[in-house]
Amino acid sequence: MSDGNMRLNQLPAEPGGGGNGGPRGPYLASTPAEKKKAATSIEEHVEPETRKAGDLADESTAAAVKEFGPKDAGGWATSGALKSAHETWGRQVQALMNRLGGEKESLRAVNTLLNGTDFQVGAASRRVPSPLDGY
Repeated sequence: MSDGNMRLNQLPAEPGGGGNGGPRGPYLASTPAEKKKAATSIEEHVEPETRKAGDLADESTAAAVKEFGPKDAGGWATSGALKSAHETWGRQVQALMNRLGGEKESLRAVNTLLNGTDFQVGAASRRVPSPLDGY
Protein backbone atom coordinates (compact mmCIF):
# COMPACT_ATOMS: atom_id res chain seq x y z
CA MET A 1 0.00 0.00 0.00
CA SER A 2 1.57 3.21 -1.11
CA ASP A 3 -0.68 5.60 0.83
CA GLY A 4 1.10 4.88 4.13
CA ASN A 5 -1.84 3.01 5.70
CA MET A 6 -1.35 -0.44 7.11
CA ARG A 7 -3.86 -3.29 7.11
CA LEU A 8 -3.53 -6.60 8.91
CA ASN A 9 -4.52 -9.58 6.83
CA GLN A 10 -4.49 -12.14 9.65
CA LEU A 11 -4.38 -12.64 13.38
CA PRO A 12 -1.03 -13.27 15.07
CA ALA A 13 0.01 -16.92 15.33
CA GLU A 14 0.29 -16.71 19.13
CA PRO A 15 -2.41 -14.83 21.05
CA GLY A 16 -1.56 -12.52 23.90
CA GLY A 17 1.04 -9.87 24.48
CA GLY A 18 0.68 -6.32 23.29
CA GLY A 19 -1.14 -5.22 26.43
CA ASN A 20 -4.48 -6.64 25.32
CA GLY A 21 -5.07 -8.60 28.51
CA GLY A 22 -4.31 -11.91 26.81
CA PRO A 23 -2.41 -14.78 28.42
CA ARG A 24 1.06 -14.03 29.64
CA GLY A 25 4.10 -16.15 28.97
CA PRO A 26 6.30 -17.80 31.61
CA TYR A 27 8.95 -15.10 31.07
CA LEU A 28 6.97 -12.86 33.43
CA ALA A 29 7.05 -15.35 36.28
CA SER A 30 9.20 -14.28 39.19
CA THR A 31 9.87 -16.41 42.20
CA PRO A 32 12.11 -15.71 45.18
CA ALA A 33 14.54 -18.34 43.85
CA GLU A 34 14.69 -16.66 40.41
CA LYS A 35 15.27 -13.26 41.99
CA LYS A 36 18.04 -14.66 44.17
CA LYS A 37 19.62 -16.35 41.14
CA ALA A 38 19.48 -13.09 39.15
CA ALA A 39 21.05 -11.11 42.02
CA THR A 40 23.81 -13.69 42.39
CA SER A 41 24.45 -13.61 38.64
CA ILE A 42 24.80 -9.83 38.75
CA GLU A 43 27.17 -10.09 41.71
CA GLU A 44 29.33 -12.95 40.45
CA HIS A 45 29.40 -12.28 36.70
CA VAL A 46 27.96 -9.02 35.41
CA GLU A 47 29.55 -6.63 37.92
CA PRO A 48 33.06 -8.14 37.83
CA GLU A 49 33.06 -8.46 34.04
CA THR A 50 31.79 -4.89 33.63
CA ARG A 51 34.48 -3.63 36.00
CA LYS A 52 37.11 -5.65 34.12
CA ALA A 53 35.98 -4.18 30.75
CA GLY A 54 36.09 -0.68 32.24
CA ASP A 55 39.59 -1.25 33.60
CA LEU A 56 40.79 -2.61 30.26
CA ALA A 57 39.53 0.54 28.54
CA ASP A 58 41.32 2.64 31.19
CA GLU A 59 44.66 1.03 30.43
CA SER A 60 44.45 1.21 26.64
CA THR A 61 43.07 4.76 26.60
CA ALA A 62 45.72 6.00 29.00
CA ALA A 63 48.39 4.50 26.73
CA ALA A 64 46.87 6.16 23.66
CA VAL A 65 46.62 9.57 25.38
CA LYS A 66 50.29 9.27 26.34
CA GLU A 67 51.31 8.30 22.79
CA PHE A 68 49.56 11.29 21.23
CA GLY A 69 50.99 13.60 23.87
CA PRO A 70 49.45 16.85 25.12
CA LYS A 71 48.75 19.42 22.40
CA ASP A 72 50.49 22.24 24.30
CA ALA A 73 53.69 20.15 24.25
CA GLY A 74 53.60 19.66 20.47
CA GLY A 75 51.31 16.62 20.59
CA TRP A 76 48.10 15.95 18.76
CA ALA A 77 44.69 17.46 19.54
CA THR A 78 43.46 13.86 19.57
CA SER A 79 45.09 13.42 22.97
CA GLY A 80 42.74 15.91 24.63
CA ALA A 81 39.71 14.48 22.86
CA LEU A 82 40.63 10.96 23.97
CA LYS A 83 41.12 12.15 27.52
CA SER A 84 37.71 13.85 27.51
CA ALA A 85 36.03 10.78 26.01
CA HIS A 86 37.76 8.61 28.59
CA GLU A 87 36.44 10.74 31.44
CA THR A 88 32.93 10.44 30.00
CA TRP A 89 33.42 6.68 29.66
CA GLY A 90 34.51 6.49 33.29
CA ARG A 91 31.37 8.30 34.45
CA GLN A 92 29.21 5.99 32.35
CA VAL A 93 30.90 2.87 33.68
CA GLN A 94 30.43 4.13 37.24
CA ALA A 95 26.75 4.90 36.55
CA LEU A 96 26.31 1.39 35.14
CA MET A 97 28.02 -0.16 38.16
CA ASN A 98 25.77 1.86 40.48
CA ARG A 99 22.70 0.75 38.51
CA LEU A 100 23.76 -2.90 38.63
CA GLY A 101 24.33 -2.67 42.37
CA GLY A 102 20.93 -1.07 42.85
CA GLU A 103 19.20 -3.73 40.76
CA LYS A 104 20.98 -6.48 42.67
CA GLU A 105 19.93 -5.03 46.01
CA SER A 106 16.37 -4.51 44.79
CA LEU A 107 16.13 -8.13 43.70
CA ARG A 108 17.29 -9.24 47.13
CA ALA A 109 15.10 -6.81 49.08
CA VAL A 110 11.80 -7.23 47.25
CA ASN A 111 10.96 -10.55 48.91
CA THR A 112 11.61 -9.10 52.34
CA LEU A 113 9.47 -6.09 51.51
CA LEU A 114 6.57 -8.14 50.17
CA ASN A 115 6.65 -10.62 53.05
CA GLY A 116 6.75 -7.77 55.55
CA THR A 117 3.79 -6.11 53.86
CA ASP A 118 1.83 -9.37 53.94
CA PHE A 119 2.45 -9.73 57.67
CA GLN A 120 1.49 -6.09 58.32
CA VAL A 121 -1.75 -6.37 56.36
CA GLY A 122 -2.57 -9.63 58.09
CA ALA A 123 -1.91 -8.17 61.55
CA ALA A 124 -3.92 -5.02 60.78
CA SER A 125 -6.89 -7.01 59.51
CA ARG A 126 -7.08 -8.97 62.76
CA ARG A 127 -7.32 -5.82 64.90
CA VAL A 128 -11.00 -5.57 64.12
CA PRO A 129 -12.98 -8.62 65.25
CA SER A 130 -14.78 -10.43 62.50
CA PRO A 131 -18.45 -11.38 62.90
CA LEU A 132 -17.31 -14.85 61.96
CA ASP A 133 -15.11 -15.07 65.08
CA GLY A 134 -18.20 -15.93 67.17
CA TYR A 135 -18.96 -19.08 65.23
